Amino acid sequence: MKNLHTFAICSFGDSPYLEACIRSVTGQSRPTDVIVCTSTPSPYIRGLAEQYHLPVFVREGESGIGKDWNFAYEMAEARYVTIAHQDDLYGRNYVKELERAVTRYPDVTLFTTDYVTVKGRQLARGERMEMVKRLLRLPLRFSRLNHLPPVKKAALCFGNPICCPACTYRKDPQEGDMQPFFNTACRFVLDWDKLITMAEEPGRFICVERPLVYHRLHPEAATNTCMREALRFEEEERMFRRIWPEAVAGLLMKYYQKAYDSYEI
Repeated sequence: MKNLHTFAICSFGDSPYLEACIRSVTGQSRPTDVIVCTSTPSPYIRGLAEQYHLPVFVREGESGIGKDWNFAYEMAEARYVTIAHQDDLYGRNYVKELERAVTRYPDVTLFTTDYVTVKGRQLARGERMEMVKRLLRLPLRFSRLNHLPPVKKAALCFGNPICCPACTYRKDPQEGDMQPFFNTACRFVLDWDKLITMAEEPGRFICVERPLVYHRLHPEAATNTCMREALRFEEEERMFRRIWPEAVAGLLMKYYQKAYDSYEI
């Protein structure tokens, strides 16, 4: 591995969207490493990886979002890592924008972008919700301030407006035997939980408000599974309580629930 960045594609089962994801990350305008990580190896996954000359890393043991994400993060050898979801697509200038950001600000620990939601194979319509998310991300646009913990947390205190597959994380070569990157006690809010922790630590959050990720929702997606199990509500309420007093957290959660309709397929 010799590039600044790695796309670590988390592959589970035999997704019909996997090849499109692979094509989007291997077709970047700037060089990047790409690996495929899975806990459900199959001829389908290996065949696509061979077709695009990508290494495959197999995690033994029971599948789980947290364990799979941590494995993908650990297998990536570059300085910056994107945990790419197998159903999503990346604009060809995603890595180019990342390089531009980290060249200007070497202390970047999180890079992210705006995104477009795709339901099945159709672009989703939700302009009001997208405007709210862009508003919540506004503190990250202030380059003179977005290294400060209160500013970073300000973008996360009314919900998580950052799309997890749009996130690139800086990998600390000194991490070694430290705790897993993502908290495996969470099943839905792993990214929000991690972002809050990162916001309290040194480093800069950069957000490019250009839609460079296409985030696909479909009935088999993990997002919809968690919602059917009422897991999303429980974990998101816990995140609000981490930031706010209990009474405020309960009030915010009532309004936050209204956004759930935008995820229905």
